[in-house]
Amino acid sequence: MISTAILTHLKKHGQLLDSEISAMTRIPLDEIRQAIEDLSRRGEISRCSVTRYKNGTPIEGVQCRISGYYPPAAPGRKPTH
Repeated sequence: MISTAILTHLKKHGQLLDSEISAMTRIPLDEIRQAIEDLSRRGEISRCSVTRYKNGTPIEGVQCRISGYYPPAAPGRKPTH
C-alpha cells in the first residue's frame, strides 16, 4: 500500500526526499516516514538524513533510493573515449 507507492515513485523518479514523496502521493509525511523506516529495515531502500537550505532556512528530511536498482540506460548514441 504505502510501501508500494513509495517504491513505485522511487523507481520512476529516482532518489527523492520524504517530503517530495509525500507531496506526490498525497500521503501524510508521518506515514511516509514510518513506511520508509520499515522499507529501510527490510533492506529494500537506502536512506540518509539530509539538510537542505531554502532561502537560508534549513529543511531537514530523509533522502531515499531503491537499494541495488539501476535505471535503464538512456537511448541514443553513447560518447566514445
